[in-house]
Amino acid sequence: MRKLVLQMQMSVDGFVGADRARDWQVWGWGDHNPWDEVLKRDFNGHFESIDSILLSRKMVEEGYLDHWGNAAKKFAQDPFYAFARRIVDIQKVVPSDRLQKSRWERTIVCSGNLPREVSALKAQQGGNIAVFGGASFASALIAAGLVDEFQFYVNPAALGSGRRIFDQSGFDKLRLLGCQAYDCGIVVSRYAPMAQT
Repeated sequence: MRKLVLQMQMSVDGFVGADRARDWQVWGWGDHNPWDEVLKRDFNGHFESIDSILLSRKMVEEGYLDHWGNAAKKFAQDPFYAFARRIVDIQKVVPSDRLQKSRWERTIVCSGNLPREVSALKAQQGGNIAVFGGASFASALIAAGLVDEFQFYVNPAALGSGRRIFDQSGFDKLRLLGCQAYDCGIVVSRYAPMAQT
């Protein structure tokens, strides 16, 4: 069975987004990327293990696919942007009861019933399924018990307040799968729900 892997940027105090405009991420997805080479390699390694991406309606409508499609073209010769080319090439799934059909290549729209649709995706053959948020979508997946692995890209910043992803789900123990510190200041911490040990 395939795993649903949630990957999120996070502050050291557990926020995945700021309440107001703040430059808190080491890399905010623009053209200048100060991540170190080892983190870039490992980030691309994650994309090699997936063959589907689960996206919220809001994220896809706000330009996620356009952004990374443009990056894949702009940085076609840059080995780091292999992940952007992978985003373009693999299947994307958008659970939504508001969208009737997909306007994006290699992207299907399914019902907004997250437990049913994610369970069906996990039962298919293939690699893992990646999900990147936003915060509300990630919270709904967590609350429904659908996330098999968490990958938190912890940035060296404390926000004090902002958006969280565990508010809907209440207390839950997680099991550490691995942790890696990088020269650029990012720490990637990987966890699984304790029940899935």
